Amino acid sequence: MFSFAGAVMFASAQDATATPAPDPNAPEFKWESTTIDYGTVAKGDENNATRYFKFTNTGKSPLIISDCRGSCGCTVPQCPKEPILPGKGGEIKVHYDINRVGPFTKTVTVNSNAKSPNETLKITGTVNDPNPTPATPVTPTSPK
Repeated sequence: MFSFAGAVMFASAQDATATPAPDPNAPEFKWESTTIDYGTVAKGDENNATRYFKFTNTGKSPLIISDCRGSCGCTVPQCPKEPILPGKGGEIKVHYDINRVGPFTKTVTVNSNAKSPNETLKITGTVNDPNPTPATPVTPTSPK
């Protein structure tokens, strides 16, 4: 009797720790690219501040994006609010603060009901200042 109870408890413990099998009908992202290289852009050039991550839902059920978040306040993503049907495409709009001079690497985290529910996208580039402020020359003072 104790052997039977032990076997039942062992089987129950195995079921509780088992990872559920992935849903074969779950939506799935197919990205054109998960990295966008802005290249070198001029400070303040708003025509180069916005880019798009394009994707297709290659799964068998609607893809619902629940959240998009930039890694800092300088990276602002906008995700589709409506479900993306199987076989259809969508895009995530990303606006980078093009007034910050220097090289950058930022990420956008996308949460959804896809097979891979957390996706990380990356933007990189360099912002140059076409009109850098010249350094103010320092005039040495002579001792009196």
